[in-house]
Amino acid sequence: MSAGWLDALTEFMNHKAFAGKAIVSLALLLALLAFRFAALRAIQNAALPSSHMRRRWIVTTRNLSVLLFLFFAIIIWASELRTFALSLVAVAAAVVLATKELLLCISGSLLRSSSDMYSIGDRIEIQELRGDVVDFSLFTTTLLEVGPGDFSHQHTGRAVVIPNSLLLTNPVVNETYTDEFVLHTMVVPLGPDEDWRRAEAALIDAAHHECKPFLEDAKKHFERINRETGLEAPSTEPRVSVRVPEPGRIDLLLRVPVPARRKGRVEQAILRRFLDATARDAAERSKRG
Repeated sequence: MSAGWLDALTEFMNHKAFAGKAIVSLALLLALLAFRFAALRAIQNAALPSSHMRRRWIVTTRNLSVLLFLFFAIIIWASELRTFALSLVAVAAAVVLATKELLLCISGSLLRSSSDMYSIGDRIEIQELRGDVVDFSLFTTTLLEVGPGDFSHQHTGRAVVIPNSLLLTNPVVNETYTDEFVLHTMVVPLGPDEDWRRAEAALIDAAHHECKPFLEDAKKHFERINRETGLEAPSTEPRVSVRVPEPGRIDLLLRVPVPARRKGRVEQAILRRFLDATARDAAERSKRG
C-alpha cells in the first residue's frame, strides 16, 4: 500500500515538474517574442546611416532571439535532454551492431567509387579470388571466375559474389588497370638434362615472333605512362631470367609485354612455338647423333 502511494506521489511530482518546465518554456518564448517585436520596431524607427545596416540589425536581432531561446530551453530541459540522448545513443549502438556488415559493405563501395579501384570488365584478384568484374552494387561485387590459380587465364564458368567489406581489409590487384598493355611473366621449367642456354634462345625467339605485332605500341604505351607519372619506363623487349628453385632444376622466367586482355592467348602461342622449336631441335640433334 505504501509502495503504491509512493509511486503515485513520484508520478505526480514528475508530471508537476514537467508541467512547470512547459509553463516556464512558454513564458520564455512569449518574453523573447515581445523583446524581438520591440527591438525590431526600434530598429525600423531608428535613424540608421543606410538600409544595409538596418537590415543587418534586423537579422542580428532575429538570430539572437532564436539563440537565446535555444540556450535557455536547453538549461530548462537539461535532465530530459540527457535522458533522451542516452536513449538515442543506446538505440544507435544497437542499430550499428545489428547492421555492422551492411555498413562495412557500404563503406567498401564508397572506397571503390572514390579510388576508382575497378570497373566493369576489369580483371581483379582479391583474397585469392580472381575474375572479371561483371556487376557491382552497394553491397557486393560479382566476378566471372578465372582460373584455376594465377597460371590460367580461362573462365571457369562460375560466378563469385564477394561482399564489398573485403575491400576495406584486403589488397585488390587490378590486372587490367591500364586497359592496354601489361608486362606478363610466365615460367618454363626445364629438366635436369636440358641445355638451358639453347632453351633460353628458343624461348626468346618464340616471344619475339608472337609479340612483334604490338611491341612498338607497347613501347609507346609505357613511355606515355612514364611521362604522366614520372616513373622510369620499363623495357618492352622480351627477356628471360634464370631461377634455380632447387638443386638440379632450372626455371626460365619470361617477361613479355602483352595486351591486357590477351595474356592467356599470347602465353599459349609462345609456349606452343617454343615447344615446337625444342622438339625440332631435339629431332635434328638425334639425327646427327
